[in-house]
Parts: sequence; structure tokens; C-alpha cells
Amino acid sequence: MRIAQVAPLIESVPPKYYGGTERVVSYLTEELVRQGHEVTLFASGDSVTKARLLATSRRSLRLDRTCVDRLAHQICQLEDVYRHAGRFEIIHFHTDYPHFPVSSRQPVPHVTTLHSRLDVPDLVPVYRRFQRTPVVSISDAQRAPLPWLNWQGTVYHGLPEDAYTFQPDPGKHLAFIGRISPEKRVDRAIEIARRVGMEIKIAAKVDDVDREYFETYIAPLLKDRYTDYVGEIGEGEKDDLLGSAAALLFPIDWPEPFGLVMIEAMACGTPIVAYRQGSVPEVIDEGVTGFIVEGIGDAVKAVERVFTLSRKRCRERFQERFTVSRMARDYREIYERLIEDGHEARQRSA
Repeated sequence: MRIAQVAPLIESVPPKYYGGTERVVSYLTEELVRQGHEVTLFASGDSVTKARLLATSRRSLRLDRTCVDRLAHQICQLEDVYRHAGRFEIIHFHTDYPHFPVSSRQPVPHVTTLHSRLDVPDLVPVYRRFQRTPVVSISDAQRAPLPWLNWQGTVYHGLPEDAYTFQPDPGKHLAFIGRISPEKRVDRAIEIARRVGMEIKIAAKVDDVDREYFETYIAPLLKDRYTDYVGEIGEGEKDDLLGSAAALLFPIDWPEPFGLVMIEAMACGTPIVAYRQGSVPEVIDEGVTGFIVEGIGDAVKAVERVFTLSRKRCRERFQERFTVSRMARDYREIYERLIEDGHEARQRSA
């Protein structure tokens, strides 16, 4: 199959540090190449892949201090995609909706995985306008605000089985990994760790938009004796931090579309304590890979219970549900269906 993967330009593929969407695009692209498909990746020039790389920007835009207008690069990328569109049987976008006015008028089959939250009122007009555009969700919960879209399926994220190291013995610290922002609620994680009397290691980036929030509300909390803020880290460091943790804290306060760090923790054998928001009940198997909680007190009790869970069983559930081979298989089935639908549509119009 001749496949185009179109990644955001904000981070490289895979990202050097934080970047869930770009990491998933990397895993999917490399697995499709491994399976023998002819894959072209549209991404930033500092991306690393076994696919054919067509780069619009010299490097990832977040790390390019000379970049002022990111949208300009997106427009150029879209032009690059459709300049080469005749080479592909299917084009898979991971860039949300900006391509809709172009892709909806082109004959090459396409599909878009929506990686972001969909409960923003401003999204309704654009998705109503392009309601027939084929899209994929990364959890069933993500669909709730826009159930009337042309959903082709839900495809949960997946990781290579060797991406993270299984560690059978729990460490003595808790972990928080991701972004420091109001919806991620690292303040809750710090409070949970303080109440349970365990150290928490926080590995998280701070985006410019969240800098004031960080400095005003979070920085003072990092002085707590139970808190170790290590900043933004790479994959190797994440493997060790997650694998050596007693549990991952995921005390979110927003409709999380998926939560890649949850399955990264599972791959290490590390259970999760998470608030019941968004995709959490779909990803966590209650009492097997972690506990779903309703508040701080509930979370403290859950942390005390994580030592009763089997880390081996946690890793096994990752292998059963969240591998990259399963993710690629799910997408391949969607590709084949859309290609066949496109072929039938062309025959009817001939």
C-alpha cells in the first residue's frame, strides 16, 4: 500500500522531548514500513524515519527560534502533500482540520486522526461544514461533543513492545509526566504525594502559554520536600523514571482524548492512579492496571493500594491492548475500506 503520513510541524517525528501526537505518528510510520508498505512521511526536517521523508520546514517549529508564523509552514506543507498526492493510495492526516477545504476537493482517499479535545464551541461550525470528511477518534470519549462526524473508527494508540522496559519491582517514588498546565493538575499530584508521604518526580514541560500559570501557582509548590521537579525529559530518561515509580499519577481536569503516558506506564509495569475524565475509563482496567478515583482522598487511598497490583499483569495488559502492531492493523483496515469506497465511487461516476 502506498501511504502518506502527514505530521504536525511543531515537533519532529519522533519528538526530541514532549510530543504525544508526533510520537504516535512515528510509531505508526515505522511499523507500516516494517510491514512492507511504501510510506512517505511529511514532517519537519529534523525528523528521523525509515520512510521517505518530505520536509517542509528545516526543523521542528517549537525549537526554531526564527519561526514567527507557524501557519505559513502548515500551508506550505499542505501544498507539498497535494503536489505529490498522485503517488498515494491513501493520505493520513494528523494535523486536525486546516487541510479540509483542500482534501475535500481532491480525489485521493484521505482520513484524519483527531488528536485533540473536541469540546471547544469554535470547532462546531468548521466540523459542521465538513461533516462528511472521514475522521478517526483516539477514544470513544473524544467523540462525545461531535458524535455526528463521519467517524471511521476509534483507534487506540500503541507502542512498540520494546519501547519501554518492564520493571517488576516498584520504586519508592510517584511520577507525573506531561505538561504543566491548568488541565493537567500537577498541583493535585503534589498534594496527593504530600498526603501519602511519598516523593513525586515531576517530568514536564511548560509551554509559553502556561508560563504565567506555572510561575504563579505551581513554582511555589515545587519547594515542597516531597517534590522533585526534573523538567522536560527525553525517552530514555522517561523509561527509567516511569519504570522505577510505584505509580503514575494522572489527576487530570479535562476531557483527555487519550493520555499516551498511561500506556507508557503500563509498558513498564507501573500502575496508574487517574481521575475519571475523558478516555481514562477506556484505557485503565480498574484494579488491574490502576485505579480510577474521584478526588484527593480517594487518590491517596488508591496510592496505598497500588502495591497490591501485579506489575507483570499490568505489562501483559499493555501487550494485549496497546501495541503498535495492533494500532497499525486497525488503521490498515480503515485505509483499505476508504480505498475501496473511493474505487467504487469512481466507477459509479465513470
